Amino acid sequence: MTDAVADIAIAVRDLTKTFRTPFRRRKVEALRGVTFTVQRGHIFGFVGPNGAGKTTTIRTLMGLIKPTSGSVSILGEAVPSRAARTRVGFLPEAPYFYDYLTVGELLDLAGRLFGIAHDVRKKRADELITRVGLDRARTQSLKKFSKGMLQRAGLAQALMNDPEIVVLDEPMSGLDPIGRKEVRDLMLELREHGKTVFFSTHILSDVEAITDDIAIIARGQLQAQGTPAELVKRTLQGTEISVRLENDVEELVANTTRTLRVGDTLTVVLANDVDVDAWIDRAHGAGAKIISVSPRHETLEDLFLREVASADARAAS
Repeated sequence: MTDAVADIAIAVRDLTKTFRTPFRRRKVEALRGVTFTVQRGHIFGFVGPNGAGKTTTIRTLMGLIKPTSGSVSILGEAVPSRAARTRVGFLPEAPYFYDYLTVGELLDLAGRLFGIAHDVRKKRADELITRVGLDRARTQSLKKFSKGMLQRAGLAQALMNDPEIVVLDEPMSGLDPIGRKEVRDLMLELREHGKTVFFSTHILSDVEAITDDIAIIARGQLQAQGTPAELVKRTLQGTEISVRLENDVEELVANTTRTLRVGDTLTVVLANDVDVDAWIDRAHGAGAKIISVSPRHETLEDLFLREVASADARAAS
């Protein structure tokens, strides 16, 4: 095995998946030629709108559904493969657990399924319960857990076998901002220990904060892939200006690419070819007070919206 191949944790090649609707048996192409690789030790963000194909791709990775065509391999092992599965931890998008188990019993069950010895199971379960912030809920049944608490329990069971690769489908779902930060910190900690993390999400701020690589999927096809720096070129999109208005001034909205009005504060984005000084002079003449002036660069959100809109346009044509 070459070094390049050995460095690949997940390889997806020309993956397609076609479903048939229950009644009319109409064909629906959920995935259309999806190809990407995930490097070992990286955090990989898989981004797309609802219905884009994220969960279908992940279920194929986990061997839960069979692709119509194409191939998937994990750590060099073709999927489905028991050898690969034992080295992966998985949190599905909407996990379901037995209501009357405690979190400790859930982790013990997960450990037994992986054939982990009793003393190792107990020690690891205790560590993970603390790690995901469920110490105070040790004696509660899962039936009494909130959605966010269940998500934390799911994260713990995904790590029970000390996996080399962690696959998380919408791991921030149901979490408040503090919980989301804790999950991001956990992903970074896993990477520091040499683990590979593959997660899907539509929360772009989380992707920008922690990923090494990103893939954007829409309508079953990859639209873009690369590092955050490669995808978001930081090209100048214009100038963002915030002003405080004394009156409604329609003329200040002319020649702007974006506007946002909150109370008496107006924020606009001027295109690169608009004279910023002249616009500011008009604002002063209208009695507006300048709050801030700053360059606006392309963001991951801009890229995401552009790629999704492009996919929608191609599908409609």
